[in-house]
Amino acid sequence: MIKPWLFEFLPELGSPSTEPNAADVTALFGRYLDLWVRDEALGFEGIFFSEHHFGRSYSPSPNLLIAALGPRTKKLRLGVMGVVLPYYHPARVVEEIGMLDHLTGGRLEIGTAIGVPQELSRLNMTMAEARERNDEIVAFLDAALTNRIVSYRGKYFSFSNLRLLPRPLQQPFPPRWTTVISADSARRAARRRIKISTGFNATPLIKKIFDAYREEADALGFAAGPEYFALRRRVTVAPTRDQAHVYANAVTERLKSFVAEDERLSTQAPDAPAASGGFTLSDDEFITGTPKEAAQTIIEQCRAVGAGHFLTVLDWSAPVD
Repeated sequence: MIKPWLFEFLPELGSPSTEPNAADVTALFGRYLDLWVRDEALGFEGIFFSEHHFGRSYSPSPNLLIAALGPRTKKLRLGVMGVVLPYYHPARVVEEIGMLDHLTGGRLEIGTAIGVPQELSRLNMTMAEARERNDEIVAFLDAALTNRIVSYRGKYFSFSNLRLLPRPLQQPFPPRWTTVISADSARRAARRRIKISTGFNATPLIKKIFDAYREEADALGFAAGPEYFALRRRVTVAPTRDQAHVYANAVTERLKSFVAEDERLSTQAPDAPAASGGFTLSDDEFITGTPKEAAQTIIEQCRAVGAGHFLTVLDWSAPVD
């Protein structure tokens, strides 16, 4: 069975030159909360929120979205793909995980990320520093989820005998995820035994990335089945194939424009990765057609790469209706 998820961006209203009416922003949050509740009735497995800062998204603190949505839903798994660790103190990350797991009744999914170069650079943080901070917090997070009392000494964080409360409802801890774009990052994730998600790239390349995880898992002595892998794509459906392609063309152009702007801004960030951040925008990223056609393509791609989870991105540039 392939479990369907939403990957939520939550677009901002207005633009850098146009400030929206405050009441419209409030209404947007309310409208999206209603949509997310409806997603549960539609049978989605869960929602992964994204974290972004300084423009284009109203999701600087996605844990707040989980706290708001948790009481309004009963079955949806709720997580972040992922919490940008370099922004935070590790103790806060761990304790918020415990709180959210209880507030959602044990429906939390843990996801972490290093962050976007141009966003980090706005706070005068290089990618080198972000990676160091991420590695320290990941090490602390792994220890804190396993032990009641934790000590750590590193370049950025040092403390002794911290008792972090509350402990998560899910024991020993909630499911853990990270986003990967290369075989090397997939292998690192396998060594931590956490689940991985990826997109953008062509299906054969994603299979190679997932295969690298499976190979590392085999070497470590554990079986990485489909439940360890999530494929993320953009899906456009309509009653007819022609109508779906009209919608999809607009989605494609908006995404390409977004990626191009990301690449332009990345050149302003010190030591940013190479253009496209290590991925290519493949045609496989866009799944288009009637509902039946789209479903068949989703199944084919997931089976080709061995993914047990499928994440779809709502078209965040379109009107919410």
